[in-house]
Amino acid sequence: MTVPILICDDSSFARKQMARALPEEWDVEISCAENGRKALDMIKAGKGDILFLDLNMPVLDGFGTLEEIRQQGLNTLIIVVSADIQQATRDRVIEMGALDFIAKPIDKVKASDVLEKYGILDELICKKSRIGLNDEMLDLYREITNVSMGQAGELLGKYLNVPITLSIPVVNTMKVNDLHKTLQLAEENNTYTAVTQGFIGAEISGEALLIFNDSSFKEISELMNLEQELNDEFEKELSVDISNILIGACLKSIGAQLDILFSQGYPTLLGQHQKIIDLIHSPKHWEETLSIEIDYKIEKHNINCELLLLFTESAVPKLNAKVSCLL
Repeated sequence: MTVPILICDDSSFARKQMARALPEEWDVEISCAENGRKALDMIKAGKGDILFLDLNMPVLDGFGTLEEIRQQGLNTLIIVVSADIQQATRDRVIEMGALDFIAKPIDKVKASDVLEKYGILDELICKKSRIGLNDEMLDLYREITNVSMGQAGELLGKYLNVPITLSIPVVNTMKVNDLHKTLQLAEENNTYTAVTQGFIGAEISGEALLIFNDSSFKEISELMNLEQELNDEFEKELSVDISNILIGACLKSIGAQLDILFSQGYPTLLGQHQKIIDLIHSPKHWEETLSIEIDYKIEKHNINCELLLLFTESAVPKLNAKVSCLL
């Protein structure tokens, strides 16, 4: 049975970090709220059997949320996740009804320790992924991705004439239907533009997704000193150009490291100026995926694009065999 999990934090980064700290084998449906007021509405709607609650938030903070939950008699198991590590704060939230307290920054070990302590982990274990990878293999994939994202970032930096901030790549296996659980952690009020591009090589196939925050295009245009009026058609051209750079460079580097020559389809625009949930649709012809997630950002500019490389379920054994040769 799928369990509804609610992550309440005003920071999109913190929400994503919390979601990634949850055990991969959990059968859960993740929802997010930016403040306590919205969290209360979502709990009433049945979306928060377990609540991970931040304390410092606008509109209604964590303390106010705890008080409202107690007064209204709402049925939810609460774990506070906060950077305020004072003992007085810990004592106060426990007195107000929280089950436990986890200090930020959150990680898998901290989350698992608390969940195991109260027996929650055992109750929510589901079947493991058929393409589950051990830590050594995941580490290999991360290192391969580090090399490829660096080369792609260099090309993007030359294209925009600015240094690119590289994130720590996230490599994981997941159900394809869970794709939205990751993507919905983006700011819910923002709109996005996305490009997709299929690829195949040595019987290893997949799909690349590149997702732009719509606010990126104005600043990209300014960085490039472009005088052309910013409209949907021009933004589409920029999306396809950047997709060719990032997706092409990443696949070329991964292929070079694994002795694979990837062929790529032409980038296809999925949509413009839409909410994530309306924009991205999970592939229907495969159930599980090896997912590689890379964020590219530019300091002091509101430019952010997220690259997802999704390898098909049938491709993973062949890909693993290639990667194992590096051991």
